[in-house]
Amino acid sequence: MTSALTFEFAPLAPWPLLLACAVVALLLTGLGLWRRARGTLLRALVAILAIGTLANPVARKEERSGLPEIAVVVVDESPSQGIGDRRQQTEQAEAVLREKLGAVENLEVRVVRAGKPAGETADRDEGTKLFSALTLALSDLPRHRLAGSILVTDGQVHDLPGDMAAAQDVTGAPVHVLLTGQPNERDRRLVVRNAPTFGMVNQDLNVTLRVDDTGAAPNETAQLRFRQQDAGEQTITVPVGRDVNVPFKLPRAGRSLLEFEVAPIPGELTPLNNRAALSINGVRDRLRVLLVTGEVHAGERVWRNLLKADPNVDLVHFTILRPPDKQDGTPIRELSLIAFPIRELFEIKLYDFDLIIFDRYRRRGILPTSYYENIAKYVERGGAFLEVSGPAYATPLSIYRTPLAESFPGRPTGTVRTEPFTPQLSATGKRHPVTAGLPGSVGENGQPSWSRWFRVVNVDVTRGYSLLETPNREPLLMLDRIGKGRIAQFYSDHIWLWSRGFESGGPQAELLRRLSHWLMKEPDLEEEALRADAKGGRLEIERRSLSESREPVTVTRPDGSETKIMLEERGNGIASNVLPVDMPGIYRVKDGDKETVATVGAINPKEFADARATPSVLKPLADASQGSIHWLRDGVPEVRMVEKPTRAVAREQAGRNWIGLFRQNDYTVTGLTLTPLALPLAVLTALLLAMLLMWRRESR
Repeated sequence: MTSALTFEFAPLAPWPLLLACAVVALLLTGLGLWRRARGTLLRALVAILAIGTLANPVARKEERSGLPEIAVVVVDESPSQGIGDRRQQTEQAEAVLREKLGAVENLEVRVVRAGKPAGETADRDEGTKLFSALTLALSDLPRHRLAGSILVTDGQVHDLPGDMAAAQDVTGAPVHVLLTGQPNERDRRLVVRNAPTFGMVNQDLNVTLRVDDTGAAPNETAQLRFRQQDAGEQTITVPVGRDVNVPFKLPRAGRSLLEFEVAPIPGELTPLNNRAALSINGVRDRLRVLLVTGEVHAGERVWRNLLKADPNVDLVHFTILRPPDKQDGTPIRELSLIAFPIRELFEIKLYDFDLIIFDRYRRRGILPTSYYENIAKYVERGGAFLEVSGPAYATPLSIYRTPLAESFPGRPTGTVRTEPFTPQLSATGKRHPVTAGLPGSVGENGQPSWSRWFRVVNVDVTRGYSLLETPNREPLLMLDRIGKGRIAQFYSDHIWLWSRGFESGGPQAELLRRLSHWLMKEPDLEEEALRADAKGGRLEIERRSLSESREPVTVTRPDGSETKIMLEERGNGIASNVLPVDMPGIYRVKDGDKETVATVGAINPKEFADARATPSVLKPLADASQGSIHWLRDGVPEVRMVEKPTRAVAREQAGRNWIGLFRQNDYTVTGLTLTPLALPLAVLTALLLAMLLMWRRESR
């Protein structure tokens, strides 16, 4: 508590009136002196006493209570602060600063934490916004109490304004920087210069990369590991500091993951920016389908109409109208039929087709045995084959009695049941993406609301799994994987009843669409799959499986730490969960032998574009505010309170081992006393005495 005495006026009349009276008195005094009139000085004295009395001079005594100065400490918690021992340096510096600033009399300390990504900001590539945090902290502080700001950071700040004068207006006091890390650090990082977001399947594509190394020797090289989902892994040697094109192909439609990692070097600052992951969507140019219909039947056009409705499908369709064993005496030259080009289709151009469909086909001596062997090899090497069985599948003319028998999941028993039944999902079908959640699969009574079928070929299951079945558990639709390819079989040819709307029909279009996409290896229809996607500061993990798993998945963060998380069953073979994420980079999710990755933030995040600690970014701000920069490896500098410099007096704000904060000397007034200096009785006596002297002087 202090007091201060000042003198001021509390006029009893308006100042303009007093000034006017003073001017008039001054003019009259001047006129009197010029004319040498008697009593002029006494008249001037009377005027001075009168005007002085009306001005009412007072003595002002204030009782003052000093206000504490405020020091703001901004602690950088950005991901780059987790490199090496920077986090430890930061924590130690914060503790020491609290102790040293707390020992300063009449100083209030406010600590602000900034830079830590959270929520949706984890997905945005904003870098470290330390200056924004400082501006926000200062926005509600009275500037006449601000002693200064101290930033504890590695120097990687991405929101400094270009105009340092404007920045100084915001801070209004010295800004001192305490740097974590070490000078002259070395770091290697992988930069994705150019990458496609989509590409045509089996077409040549390129990703342009560059390996940057701050301490690399001329012509130095690095080992780059390239891993592509479903396509293996390879290691290539690339030059450091130059753009390199890495060629690749997308083996299938849908999303494909590409991972790149450059080998670390001894003494490297961090390996976090040595990796990059890309998600590229594969697009098929045109889907080539071969459809062979063994005989004319009521459902023949179901497959044709479905495939022709898709503009991306090139359909080659042959219907066998006149088999070789048909002898009706009609001359060949009078038949308007096209010969079945078996050699061109099943030997020369077989591998040009993405999908082959046999609809109610039976052996009639059209295809030789070697061509069936070609089809079996086609499937084993990655092709897709769909067989829709008719009654002939149970006869000696069955296509099962060919080299394709080893590929089929069902062996005919020789019987065909022709009774009405409603198809239903099997236990596996309720979890498989081809049939799970099909419209109408669960009706009002818990049973499918689909129309009935009237024929099923009985088979013994030898391999694969059944998705559709009769109420008696007889398979209707079976799938299997053969080598690199896939095969599907319908054991009823009555799916066409759904397309005709018989008894309200059924989801034939959706089922056949899913089935064809599964045969084409679309990733979204894989029955055993693990997916991870980063959205809004959350890592969404989804596992699809034909069996319910009680095992947790392992999530590896960019810094190498691991977290196990249980996935909750959501139905239809899907289990999922969400993990909050606050660190940009590549997250690896593993479930047994299945593994996937997800990238949080940008491909080349600002935070790790240059992970080295540096004073160069914040030096303009420190210089403009008369602050300083110190490395924490040399210890936390001492704190001194200094007087605020003026234009006339310049003072140092920092030294080699100390930093200065302004002493603003702000206060609040707790008491006020006003004492009039012109006492009324004394002034009245003086006026009367002066007037008496003036009368006596003038009466002589």
